[in-house]
Order: sequence, then C-alpha cells, then structure tokens
Amino acid sequence: MSRTTIADVAREAGVTKATVSHALSGKRPISDDTKAKVLAAAERLNWVPSQSARALATQKANAVAVVLARDPEVIANDSFFPAFIAGVESVLAETETALLLQVVPDRAAEERAYRALAHGRADGALLLDLRHDDWRVPLLEELGIPTVLVGAYERPTRFSCVRTDDAAPIREIVAHLRADGHERIAHVSGPLDYVHSRARADAFIDAMSTDELLREGDFTAASGRTRTAELLALPDRPTAILYANDTMAIAGLSYARSNGLSIPRDLAIAGFDDDHLSAHLSPALTSVSSGPAARGRAAARLLQADIAGAEPRTEVVDCNVVHFRESTASTESTASTH
Repeated sequence: MSRTTIADVAREAGVTKATVSHALSGKRPISDDTKAKVLAAAERLNWVPSQSARALATQKANAVAVVLARDPEVIANDSFFPAFIAGVESVLAETETALLLQVVPDRAAEERAYRALAHGRADGALLLDLRHDDWRVPLLEELGIPTVLVGAYERPTRFSCVRTDDAAPIREIVAHLRADGHERIAHVSGPLDYVHSRARADAFIDAMSTDELLREGDFTAASGRTRTAELLALPDRPTAILYANDTMAIAGLSYARSNGLSIPRDLAIAGFDDDHLSAHLSPALTSVSSGPAARGRAAARLLQADIAGAEPRTEVVDCNVVHFRESTASTESTASTH
C-alpha cells in the first residue's frame, strides 16, 4: 500500500500542493474555508506531514541540540544525563520536536557541531558543563543560535539560563559530618574548570576553611578509586570523604572496604546525583538528588520560548535534596547495630 503524500491531500482538497503547505505553515494568508478543506482532507486521508516537510514549510529544523564533549564512559555511567534528557524529551514531545544528541571528542569537533547547527541542523541548543570563560557562549552568540545555559554562568550573556544552588548541599553535608565529630573531611571534586564543580569545591573550602583535603577527579570510577587511595595513604587520613558524583563515591567506597575499612565506622562517604542504585548499596549511600529531569524540563521550556522570540530570562530550579543514609550514619548509631 502506497504512502499518502501531500499531493494526495492536495487532490482530495481540490487545491495545489503549495496551498496545502501554506495552510499548514501559516506563512501566507489562506482563507478559513480553504484551510478547513485542507485540514479535513488531511484527516480523511490520515495524513501527517513528515519532519522534513514541516521543516521546509516552516523553515525550521523542528529539532534542538545537545552537544557533549565528555568521555563516553562518564555519560554511560552517570545517572544525571539520562534523567536530564528524559526531562527535555518530555517537553519536546508536546510539539513533536526532535532532540539531536551529539558526543564529540574535542574542542575542534564541538565547534564544528555548533557551526553545523547554525546552518539549519537545529533551531537551538542546550549548553551543559559550563566552564569559566566558556568559549562556547560567545561562539553561539556570534552564530545567532538560540541557547539555554544549564548552570550558574556568571558572565554577561543574552542567553536564558537554568540555575540551581549546588553549593548548599555541600554545606549541609559538611555540617552534618562535623556535628558527628568529623574534622578531617575530604572532597573529591569534578574537573575544576566546570562551573558547578568549582561552586561545590568553593563551598567545601569555605565550610572547612582549608583546601588541604580537596582532590580533583574527573567523574569516572577510576578517578574515584585513585583519589581515594591517595587520601587514605595520608599519614593523617580523612575520616569522611564527599564525592562530586555517585560513580566516584561507589568506587571509593569499594576501595576503602577492600582495604579493611568499615563504612561508616572508619570512613563516612557521601556522593552527589543520587544514582538509582545508591539507596540499595550496603551500606546505603548518602547522596544529593539533583533533579536532572526538572532541570531538563525547565531548560527545554525556556529554549522553546527563546526560539519563538521571547526575551531571555533566568529560571532558578530548587531541586537539590540531600538524602542522609547509612554511609554517613553517626558512630553511635552504627555501633548500636554491631
């Protein structure tokens, strides 16, 4: 059975293919009667315009892009990205807009990807993993691509922004650990050129009044294990470690236990992003639910508005929640269970 085309709809309605296109796009004046005939014909034939046909009619790609310059291992194992993308998709589905996800190995490839967007590959972009002095922001402004920045970007920009307070959970966890008697608290951060990694690290340094036990990781399990080994080899080792994501925290927890340490009696451990497995570990991992789906929904809505011509604005999403679990339980409570 042959597929229904725009030509079939035009024949059924008694108009030209151009009239069908104009009736659907609204880019040229079409009488209400003619538009009604076209829509009725399309409904009788059960015809829905293809993505490419819509793009030609509206001069839009009907797609938005996310370009990630991250190690694929991090993307595969980090719970943030699938949940963020799910949040974005839940909003885009309402308008049948496609999400173009591209993973690139380096800056040159990332720049090529953005220049391709400017040539009609997508109508806008969501920019993650913001960096200090981020070269991508002025490039996207120069290319004229509607963009939403996901993160606390502090420099002047005409782009919309989705912000969260990533420092507050760090302060809360450190205060909890100190109230339980921990003084040697370490932090394994993400890459410190990332805005959100630096915000968390600065909150840690401010809470501890020193950066002595700050170590930079890269969000991978390997870096979590390596940095944990370095910290536990110190003559005066930490009694608690706060990691910038759960992947590093789980690797650190495994390394500590393999070296005979009891969690949390000998070493308290906390993560970030609250991976779906974290609550089911033994002991269950204290972590921060960072609301990636809520961030994704907010970012997609802002981008849709920007593409439609709205004035850029900043939206603060209050979504970070600390979940205190067994891995940071007080020494008294753990002693009572042994």
